[in-house]
Amino acid sequence: MKLAVFVSDYRLTVDTLDRLTADKLGIILVGNGVYHASIKEKGKASSLLDKSAEFYALSEDLETRGLGSKDIADNVKVVNYAGVVDLIFNDYEKLAWL
Repeated sequence: MKLAVFVSDYRLTVDTLDRLTADKLGIILVGNGVYHASIKEKGKASSLLDKSAEFYALSEDLETRGLGSKDIADNVKVVNYAGVVDLIFNDYEKLAWL
């Protein structure tokens, strides 16, 4: 199963994500969840990004929070709303929201 999980909050949801099994896991960061994509002090990013998954962050939500491409971890792909729709219809079979 190809599962895409929307993460819309900055709280750590790693425990919940660990319980999900999928052949392909995509984590789409939206709302305040995009803060997981940002690089923190001393170059560290959120431990959420240590998961074995493909990461996406919604560009509109990054811009709203004043985050630019230089602030985003290298393993996160920035996508717009159309890109999220493409992911949902072309790359993943199931969706979940955390």
